[in-house]
Amino acid sequence: MAATRALSVQNDKFSNLGFRSVTDSDQIVSYSRGLDSFSDKNPIMVLVHGYPSSAYMWRLLIPLLGKDAPIFVPDLPGYGGSKALASMDKLSVGNAILSALKRQLPSSNNKHVPIILIGHDRGARVSHRLSVSGFPGFSILGVCLIDIVPTSTQWHDAASAADAAKAITGYFHWPFLANVHLATRMITAYGGATWCEEMIRAWAGKNTDGLKLLESEHSMAVYGGFFDKEEVIRASCEDYKHGATTDLVAQEEDQKEGRKISQPLLLVYAQDYIGSRYDFSTVWRDWVDEGVEITHHGLGDGVGHFGAEEAPQECAKVINEWVQGLGENARL
Repeated sequence: MAATRALSVQNDKFSNLGFRSVTDSDQIVSYSRGLDSFSDKNPIMVLVHGYPSSAYMWRLLIPLLGKDAPIFVPDLPGYGGSKALASMDKLSVGNAILSALKRQLPSSNNKHVPIILIGHDRGARVSHRLSVSGFPGFSILGVCLIDIVPTSTQWHDAASAADAAKAITGYFHWPFLANVHLATRMITAYGGATWCEEMIRAWAGKNTDGLKLLESEHSMAVYGGFFDKEEVIRASCEDYKHGATTDLVAQEEDQKEGRKISQPLLLVYAQDYIGSRYDFSTVWRDWVDEGVEITHHGLGDGVGHFGAEEAPQECAKVINEWVQGLGENARL
């Protein structure tokens, strides 16, 4: 599937979900509904996808979220149909996403915009960055991070050389993709769509029903279609390069200066995979302000990295209950 066809399929899907599609002046592709109806009690949900997918990854979750919830779903800069930024560090990417959202809001409503960030994989890392740095004109009421631990933790955490070797083997793409020029040439030669599908299958779980959902509605062809573009491959590698440099330094500086997540945090993760390597009841504690509530939920039954696609019903139930709790706490 060509990239233009992939974008057409994605656009059609969001149209069928009742979403408006926009490609703005900065060439950020996004989909939205209800942006004129947000309030403190009905904040905008900002859904940020991960690697190597696009906004299409939320297609199964969205119908299960609150039917009146305002939602904004971008293609990350450089991914899907969006143009890459000059710098693909998480702060620049996060700022670009919220700038794109701000441009779509009625000007009279731009002074105080309540949002909830929900991110998967690289999108979760962008959400983490924004939750610490903030963005003018937006009030972040909560953050949901799907299937990640802090970037710094993932680079550092190994009790022994054997554990480190095992981790690096499993996360080989982190150092590989960070070598932008080499990785771009090799993936392009191998075939971007083939690489994309192999990585998704490698990180997916073993739940048969979950795999069927993950592959539903031609998702592999859509993601592969985008990844057949060399500029998408290169931009995603730039993303990982910053994950090994700029983003890592920023996180370490945050920890030294005591800058942490100050909003209620929901962690959703694959219990049998990343959940078997990290204790999610504690792994984020040092990254969150004292007294801030952390809720965590492991997706079991062999569900893998792509929880929003492999287990959308369970993910939606957890997210909806958490969002409802945020509203109840705000009224206390």
